Amino acid sequence: MTNVKIGVQMSTLKTKLKELGPYETLRGVRELGYRYIELSQLSTSRDSLTEIKRACQDFGIEVSAMSASLEPSNVSPDPESLTTHFEKIVDDCKFLNCKFLRIGIIPFNALESKAKVIEFAQKCDAVSARLALHGIDLYYHNHHIEFLKLDGEYILDIIKHHASKMGFELDVHWIQRGGEEPIKFIKQYVGRVKLLHLKDFRITKLDTSPLATGDISGFMTNFLGLIEFAEIGEGTLDFQSIIETGVACGAQYFFVEQDTTYGRDEFESLKISAENLRRLGFMV
Repeated sequence: MTNVKIGVQMSTLKTKLKELGPYETLRGVRELGYRYIELSQLSTSRDSLTEIKRACQDFGIEVSAMSASLEPSNVSPDPESLTTHFEKIVDDCKFLNCKFLRIGIIPFNALESKAKVIEFAQKCDAVSARLALHGIDLYYHNHHIEFLKLDGEYILDIIKHHASKMGFELDVHWIQRGGEEPIKFIKQYVGRVKLLHLKDFRITKLDTSPLATGDISGFMTNFLGLIEFAEIGEGTLDFQSIIETGVACGAQYFFVEQDTTYGRDEFESLKISAENLRRLGFMV
């Protein structure tokens, strides 16, 4: 299954982007064997996007997806949103020949009630219809918070049932952390998921050193914080089955993402993920 489109969520390379800039960072991405990228948490100034476009042309990389929030957010440094900067975001997508736009997270104030979640979903559907006129599809990316139940229903399912025009970018790590089994859950979204985030899930070694000084609180903090992000194939998730299920359910792009590499060089983490994906037959 080497025709699977495996890419990189560029937020994984936050440090490299600051150190090297977009052009040299994308050179490194291509040297690792990745040909597709998803843009998030980086500057969308025209100068920045021009540099990204030049690198993609030079290295044979496709900008497969970009990111935007539905409305301005006080937790995001990006002042742009689909509500306030619709035309600019559409122009950015067209400039990079990108057909997929994804919303990274639901506004936190929408988590207060089912009615507010429905309102968010309906707003997303309205924006989806506007974007479709420009040949752009809108997708929603989950974390674990959407596995909170409101009136007996997952927030993510509420969004799905009230946003018929919007697709979903399912993140398998966050599905696992939310208490669901990724393969089973992907199947429930068949036909609605064209983008998948590949992110492994591991339990790290327990640091018991606080017990030596009687620091029970410190020990419990360590005990409750054992979950880590991991390079693909270095954790507990079954990526052979996850990717095969994703393809069967309509996924077109699979983006490797690691929220933090815990001090390891970001390129090295992406290299480990690429090598493990090659062993599974998903990269050349």
